[in-house]
Amino acid sequence: MTAEILTTEQILFAFICWICGGIFLIVSIAAYRSKRAVSFYAQMPVAENRITNIPAYNRENAVLWAAYSIPYFLIGFVGTTTDLSISGILLVIVCVGSIPALILAYQRIYRKYSGEPSVKKDQRRA
Repeated sequence: MTAEILTTEQILFAFICWICGGIFLIVSIAAYRSKRAVSFYAQMPVAENRITNIPAYNRENAVLWAAYSIPYFLIGFVGTTTDLSISGILLVIVCVGSIPALILAYQRIYRKYSGEPSVKKDQRRA
């Protein structure tokens, strides 16, 4: 049994994926530890007086970002074991495909802790 040697491209790809995953994990830890309500977008401050339970709100944001970091670590590993074209496609799917999911998940968290009622299908038609 011979050990396969990783190419420079595989090592670089994995390193970049792991750095991205690490950044999102750091954001998650910062959100978890924050005493102030964290915002989803850097340019969108959260009115803390509207958040009913800041620690719980921050915990859910932390879980959101931690969950988003996991695929980057996994794809980095996949990049070291398979063809980079497969890993690259997975990375694009995660990066682009997860954005709507992140936005919807954050909106759910914000509505839950801001006291804003959620819009139901029947109310949208009116």
